[in-house]
Amino acid sequence: MQQLLSILAFYRPFVIWSFIINIAIAIVYPFVFTAIVTKLLLTIFVWYLVNETNAKRKLIFCKNLGISTFKLFSILFLVDILLTVVFIVVIKEFI
Repeated sequence: MQQLLSILAFYRPFVIWSFIINIAIAIVYPFVFTAIVTKLLLTIFVWYLVNETNAKRKLIFCKNLGISTFKLFSILFLVDILLTVVFIVVIKEFI
């Protein structure tokens, strides 16, 4: 449980950007497959950004709790996909 909470704490700054991207996807092309591919590419970009900038220090906190970088970003991807799919399904019901 502590690992999951630390992963969600790492995800907190990215939540707003994720919802902005969800809104853009819902406006442009509101299909689940497109959203999943977009989120996968963005997760890879965030992984690269964190590894190559000063944000790498944030990974030390997760590594001290026994969370590998791969596990961190794969769980972030799954949480983000869950939020995205729910958002798109709800939006498609009202459109």
